[in-house]
Amino acid sequence: MKKNICVFCGSRKGLNLEWEQRAQDLGQAIALRKDTLIFGGGGGGLMGVIAKAAIIKGGDVIGIIPKTLVKKEPVLEQLSKVHYVESMSERKDLMKEMSDVFIIIPGGVGTLDELFDVWATKQTGYHHKQIIIANWSDYYHDLIKFFDHSILSGLMTKEHLDSINFASSIEDIFHAIDTY
Repeated sequence: MKKNICVFCGSRKGLNLEWEQRAQDLGQAIALRKDTLIFGGGGGGLMGVIAKAAIIKGGDVIGIIPKTLVKKEPVLEQLSKVHYVESMSERKDLMKEMSDVFIIIPGGVGTLDELFDVWATKQTGYHHKQIIIANWSDYYHDLIKFFDHSILSGLMTKEHLDSINFASSIEDIFHAIDTY
């Protein structure tokens, strides 16, 4: 069944060249599965890499970008559709509404904000959609340790952590999606 897969990721490529290759592989795989990629709309960083890879393979790619970011992050050309929104909050709300699955690959503050937003809204019952953190090259290792610390500190439960999936490869991501 065709899915709308939202990928949260960096507007920068980062220093690990492996992330760029994996982002490209993920974009291609989403397109080849005939799923739709939903992303932040910008053409730079890992965001641009994943979207360009999906476009090259003939995939449907939908960008969602706040109007104020267009000057800073030019919209990638050849998108299937672009939604221009007024704010980051509206962007996240539309992403949540349109998506069936959320995949988080390496990224910075914006990516973490998007992760915590979809996770908190899942925890509070706003949605029941799948969240997958792609822990490529152990990028999220220390964050996962922090989650374990939060559980041990009594501020989070194991069920909270169990409500998201972790994957270390593209194959793991799609296995999680297909068995959810």
